[in-house]
Amino acid sequence: MSLELWQRACERLALELPEQQFTTWIRPLSSAVTVTQADASVAGTTMAGSTADGADEPAAGAITVAVRVPNRFKLDWIRSQYAHRMEAALSEAAGVPVRLELSVAPQRAESPAMPLRRPSPTSAATLALDALSADAGGMPARRAGNAGAHDAHGTQNPAQASAQGPAPGRALPASLHRLNTALTFDTLVAGRANQMARTAALHVAGAPGAMYNPLFIYGGVGLGKTHLVHAVGNALLKDRPDARVLYLHAEQFISDVVKNYQRKTFDELKAKYHSLDLLLIDDVQFFAGKDRTQEEFFNAYEALLSKKAHIIMTSDTYPKGLVDMDERLTSRFDSGLTVAIEPPELEMRVAILQRKALAEGSEMPEDVAFFVAKNVRANVRELEGALRKVLAYSRFSHKDINIALAREALRDLLSIQNRQIGVENIQKTVADFYKIKVADMYSKKRPASIARPRQIAMYLAKELTKKSLPEIGELFGGRDHTTVLHAVRKIGAERSTNSELNQQLHVLEQTLKG
Repeated sequence: MSLELWQRACERLALELPEQQFTTWIRPLSSAVTVTQADASVAGTTMAGSTADGADEPAAGAITVAVRVPNRFKLDWIRSQYAHRMEAALSEAAGVPVRLELSVAPQRAESPAMPLRRPSPTSAATLALDALSADAGGMPARRAGNAGAHDAHGTQNPAQASAQGPAPGRALPASLHRLNTALTFDTLVAGRANQMARTAALHVAGAPGAMYNPLFIYGGVGLGKTHLVHAVGNALLKDRPDARVLYLHAEQFISDVVKNYQRKTFDELKAKYHSLDLLLIDDVQFFAGKDRTQEEFFNAYEALLSKKAHIIMTSDTYPKGLVDMDERLTSRFDSGLTVAIEPPELEMRVAILQRKALAEGSEMPEDVAFFVAKNVRANVRELEGALRKVLAYSRFSHKDINIALAREALRDLLSIQNRQIGVENIQKTVADFYKIKVADMYSKKRPASIARPRQIAMYLAKELTKKSLPEIGELFGGRDHTTVLHAVRKIGAERSTNSELNQQLHVLEQTLKG
């Protein structure tokens, strides 16, 4: 059967999913799809791309779409996050129920070259990694052999150490790692927003050089990308102090290239970067338009991957979204594992506030944490700023932390939000975002493509302004306040369970707040 069915389904999914998610997870699958239709003569035989779920064989006449996924990690994520939508889109495109089969593609034989470190199945570090991975999303950490290298307590056997890694003494001095030792997996608040990125980072920390290389983490400012990369570096150094680990911002790499270009000392640049075991580099979007920097980073990238060293990068957008970037680089950025960190949901923001308050030696009541979290949605960095204001106000005024005190401490922030945002501005921003007319906000039209953005605009109007429900209804074409209430409750409930909607609302809120 023609693959037109898959293509039609992809067209539908491209309209339903955010562009970043579709580009990252669905589009790459197109090269590994088999569409078959069983008939009486083949019913009961094994289909191409046998089911990963162990389901019954297809009945005569049934359409089966078998999709091969590169690795188990992606298989688990696609199955849990997108399989239902994919199957629905395929069935809708075919006009009949379609059975989706997901399986891991056969792996080509790997090079016998040994990665940096592969933990034994019995090491304490590996057991902890499995537990944390299960915590983060139920996806167990995959690990390779070399079991004799560490004893049951995670201690390296000296007799075998020299065969596995660099000779003692070649590690970078602690001052040159540039790692913040306070940024660890233990101090990172886990939630749905960073679940996948955290799990991937744990895998890399447990077996650097073995899989997901490079790891490319993207998302907005202040969402925890830097925390994650520092956590990987700190975890590796704790497990293997002799590892050569380096964290730096992209601007520092640019500065190094400029200096060595002026001095004509590119051998020094290569000696510094090509000998690393783990390179952690923040904000690679800063390489845009800098041809020599991109060339040198490409050389370092190739040298590190050829020796099974690991690279973790962060960016404000996914690889294909980077502008003024050499295609050789973007294709390599996308060749490992690309994961997003989303804006934290309400419960995660509350947990972050309470955790960080304890770290500051204070305790934030849950009702106050919810009040602050509802009013500060942008990112973790702004949450921390709001927390410091509340804690400082409490200490200076010698008053207990409660909602009234939090409202007083954050009065400037709250007044700026309410003063700058009007319902008309919300309507225009939402209409532009979803590519509909502003007039549709007031019209009686009810197709989903219009009704949904209208409900989102009503929700934002209630959340970001002081307008009453009847006042909001009047500004939306004279609608009854019960219509507004229904929209507010519906979008609010979906936001807590739908990560895509939460991310869209985060973008809209950031845009409205300037």
